[in-house]
Amino acid sequence: MGSLEGKTAVVTGGSSGIGLAAAIRLAAEGAHVFVTGRHRDALDAAVDKIGAATAVPGDVADPADLDRLYDAVRARGRGLDVLFANAGVGAFATLEQTTAEHLDLILGLNVRGTLFTVQKALPLLNDGASVILNSSVRADDGREAFGAYSASKAAIRSFARTWANELKGRGIRVNAISPGTIDTPAIAGIVGEERAAAVMADFATAIPLGRVGRSDEVADAVLFLATARSSFMLGANLYVDGGENQL
Repeated sequence: MGSLEGKTAVVTGGSSGIGLAAAIRLAAEGAHVFVTGRHRDALDAAVDKIGAATAVPGDVADPADLDRLYDAVRARGRGLDVLFANAGVGAFATLEQTTAEHLDLILGLNVRGTLFTVQKALPLLNDGASVILNSSVRADDGREAFGAYSASKAAIRSFARTWANELKGRGIRVNAISPGTIDTPAIAGIVGEERAAAVMADFATAIPLGRVGRSDEVADAVLFLATARSSFMLGANLYVDGGENQL
């Protein structure tokens, strides 16, 4: 039996990259995983890879879509044991270039979406559940043109501390992960296919391990926080960054 046998998990942004890798790991340990994302075709393909999973298309920035997600979880009748609030967006602009639309996009999905993803899960979370928020090493540095994105990830790190304090009475553990530079399809989506390899190689030069990370390496950290192996961790931030922000 796996460490999550019979448990129910939710992974937002679960159709690719870190979210998909995490969903695969959670399912491999016995959880039934509800995955959500904005594109039905990508979600259906993800379910084929995950196995024990249910796809619920939706945008975490839309409260009605979150309601549909949690209605599906509620219908299973077993509550919710693991929530990985992973969905987010990266778009970059300097202070001079930042527009209201840019700020609304980043904060609307990364901050507002994460808050309501967790808030709307509260009635379903079983006592002793694990909530994992996806922050970033960019919350800690001042990399050029990452202003709004970095601020949104810093907000998520702050949420983890506050919500851990608020939910500890139910035995619910809230923690964050902070991935470094990870090789995911999102990179090409942001900088374009033709530039992706060069951008990743440039980032790798700043990583002590000499390479960018893999989604499955982040997924292993998610699994650790999802299980009793991390039973004495609360409000923590687990870096998965190859030493990028540590050395």
